[in-house]
Amino acid sequence: MYNDPQKSHLSKKISIEDDVWIGTNATILPGVTIGKNSVIGAGAVVNKSIPPNSVVVGIPAKIIKTIDFFDRNEDNYH
Repeated sequence: MYNDPQKSHLSKKISIEDDVWIGTNATILPGVTIGKNSVIGAGAVVNKSIPPNSVVVGIPAKIIKTIDFFDRNEDNYH
């Protein structure tokens, strides 16, 4: 964002990977990466990076669940 290297501390990038859901009024702070297939709860404040397949809520955001897509029995999903 800034070309002046002395001001690089003023802004860090936010990275949001594929298939992420972000709830209403969630805040994602600079320097954070949200991993693929994650869910950010409404009103959460994300102040550190979130690994893939995570569900996070709260202030500050905490992981409450890990989504494991490989535990599903695909015969039940027609």
